[in-house]
Amino acid sequence: MKFIYIKLFRINDTPQRIALGLGLGVFSGIFPGTGPLAALFLALILRVNRASALLGSLLTNTWLSFVTFMLAAKCGSAILKVSWIDVKQGWDSFLKGFHWQDLFKLSVLKLIFPVAVGYFVVAICAGLLVYLVSLIIVIVLRRQDK
Repeated sequence: MKFIYIKLFRINDTPQRIALGLGLGVFSGIFPGTGPLAALFLALILRVNRASALLGSLLTNTWLSFVTFMLAAKCGSAILKVSWIDVKQGWDSFLKGFHWQDLFKLSVLKLIFPVAVGYFVVAICAGLLVYLVSLIIVIVLRRQDK
């Protein structure tokens, strides 16, 4: 924890750029198919702190995506107005009898799209929450150090 504290909150950068980098990293860490490289690339393009983006991505990369799957399925299904139970059951049967050629079937797109929409919404919400919380923490800690 001390290492994370030193690396994240003692970075010589503005609190906004540190917090935005961390939020961007959390977003790319939660959203499947992206990760540390995407976080670094986006941080470079958006000119935010690359170290905090990498750290946020590494803290949430892949393992959190499995935890948030049900939330993403429910959220995406609600947005697209489809039954999340049907989406979950479809994923269960798809994964049990997985074949690569099944990825190109139209019925699988009905499963992938709601979950992808849900992951996008969950990742944005988590990224925004982490941005706000880390911005407050960085500002408070820097005021205490003065």
